[in-house]
Amino acid sequence: VQLQASGGGLVQAGGSLRLSCAASGRTFSGYDMGWFRQAPGKEREFVAAIRWSGGAVYYADSVKGRFTISRDNAKNTVDLQMNSLKFEDTAVYYCAVRTRGTIWSSRTNYDYWGQGTLVTVSS
Repeated sequence: VQLQASGGGLVQAGGSLRLSCAASGRTFSGYDMGWFRQAPGKEREFVAAIRWSGGAVYYADSVKGRFTISRDNAKNTVDLQMNSLKFEDTAVYYCAVRTRGTIWSSRTNYDYWGQGTLVTVSS
């Protein structure tokens, strides 16, 4: 499966952005999906994830209440609505498919990483 993330850009603190991840190549609806981010000089960290059915979602504590993950299996997309953005949300955001394990926040349980989209929040 190939993933293409989009929607990044420059936004002021307090603003909003909506990221989208488009999947192609295989049946998308059966995959659990996740969003991760990587700030300069830091390790890639978990942001949010959603079960294949959309019936369960998971968030990092740092984004809980501000970010919302959703998916549209008919369109093969998974979105990340980001509100009340903070300077520390600045990072390259990646989507990926969860292929193994039971820990949703572990990046080692994900494959098929997209190329990432840059989010820059100005303070």
